[in-house]
Amino acid sequence: MRREHRSINKNSNKILYISGGVLLVAIISFIITFIMYSNRSNSNSSEILDTQFLSSVEENEAGNTTEASSRIGKTVEESKNNESNTQNLKENFEYAENKTKQIVVSEDNSLDTNKEDNIKKEEKNKKEEKEPEFESPIESAEILKEFASDNLVYSETLKEWITHPGIDIKADKATIVKAAEDGVVKAIKNDPRYGLTVIIEHNENYQTLYANLLTSEFVSEGEKVKKGQTIGTIGDTAVYEIVDDPHLHFELIKHGVNQNPVDYIKF
Repeated sequence: MRREHRSINKNSNKILYISGGVLLVAIISFIITFIMYSNRSNSNSSEILDTQFLSSVEENEAGNTTEASSRIGKTVEESKNNESNTQNLKENFEYAENKTKQIVVSEDNSLDTNKEDNIKKEEKNKKEEKEPEFESPIESAEILKEFASDNLVYSETLKEWITHPGIDIKADKATIVKAAEDGVVKAIKNDPRYGLTVIIEHNENYQTLYANLLTSEFVSEGEKVKKGQTIGTIGDTAVYEIVDDPHLHFELIKHGVNQNPVDYIKF
């Protein structure tokens, strides 16, 4: 009985060992399978995440690249536009500067031309405007009193030494007085010193004065007269020379300054 009981116990132990071994193997297999499945799932998830990450990165890179490309394109385009605008401004400035120079040169040439034209006109006028050729206003003239500007002559009327801005030409009363040269009658007046006076303007430079006249009814102010034309007759209206013999008080004026008539007329 004891041998049978020991045999039964041994068999039971073997069964338990075998069962425990099988169970242990099953557990180990399950664990290994679970671990392998988990690793595979994690691997797949990682791959998915990696794929999503890469896709996102690619999208971002593509977006950034597009944006960067767009910005670069805009920058290049703006740079080109700026260069074009700068070039246009430069060309406009150069065009305006050239136009200004042309205008200045044109104005300078115009001024030079005008100056040359004015000079030529003045020279032409000078050539055309001959010096007057004066003649004695009285025939068979005799000088009674000479011209005196730097020295003095004695006045019988005033009883003193005085200057004398013209010459006194001796002639009988009512003798005809003629214009010494072509001209225009500038004035007819009564001078307090030299009496009835006629002034003839010959050009811008010369005038002749005829004083101590009896009458001046032969001419009027503003009238054009010819050389040798009668302008009056000798009288005795010169208060400063009233005691002198009958004469014509004659003056020749150049640029407003009295000249010696003898230097211009043969008497």
